[in-house]
Amino acid sequence: MEHRASEPGGSTNELWRSIEGVYANIRSHPFLAGLTDGTLPRECFRHYVLQDALYLRDYARALSLAGVRSPEEDTLVMFNEHAAGAILVERSLHDGFLKDLGIPEDELDRTPMAPTTLAYTSYLLRVASLGDYPEVLGAVLPCYWIYAEVGKSLLTKGSPDPMYRKWIGTYGGEEFGALVEAVLGVTDRACEGLNPAQKTRVKAAFATTSRYEWMFWNMGWTLEGWPV
Repeated sequence: MEHRASEPGGSTNELWRSIEGVYANIRSHPFLAGLTDGTLPRECFRHYVLQDALYLRDYARALSLAGVRSPEEDTLVMFNEHAAGAILVERSLHDGFLKDLGIPEDELDRTPMAPTTLAYTSYLLRVASLGDYPEVLGAVLPCYWIYAEVGKSLLTKGSPDPMYRKWIGTYGGEEFGALVEAVLGVTDRACEGLNPAQKTRVKAAFATTSRYEWMFWNMGWTLEGWPV
């Protein structure tokens, strides 16, 4: 797969090739199949949306930390704008999907993070706090990139369910795609000239959060909660 922000053989293209198997498993997941054919049980989507809102709160913090770690002022501004956008999306869920699903406003604050949500956000915040800057980019990138690719892919199929069609449109559109392209460009620049050990750390972070993306949709599908 190629994308506009990187020259053939660029760092992010190499990262994507390293998780092609993970992405294939994401695309074949029954949660996503259920979105496009309209058969996804509402309780699965409800669980996913609640957990996604909780996730976005900490993802915004990770993005802010990515901006702080950047040596470029423009990138600092970009990531802080994206962090603010993530919070606005989380808040808009109250008036959007949460309202459509009949979820009371206070239920989100009473809902604990599922094990996968907690593990994913804990890893993100750890890398964003302690990792090298390129490693931080590797960790935050899959949430952007995989959602954009999934959104574009599902957009060609649509959905008979208006709610699921609305979700697909959020991530398959040009506006979100432009945000992703900007982050891909930043990541390519940051990864130029890295030594083998640094490249290994970036690739490991990218692979880890890509796997968490699969786990997140699986969490919604299985209605994952704490067993005890």
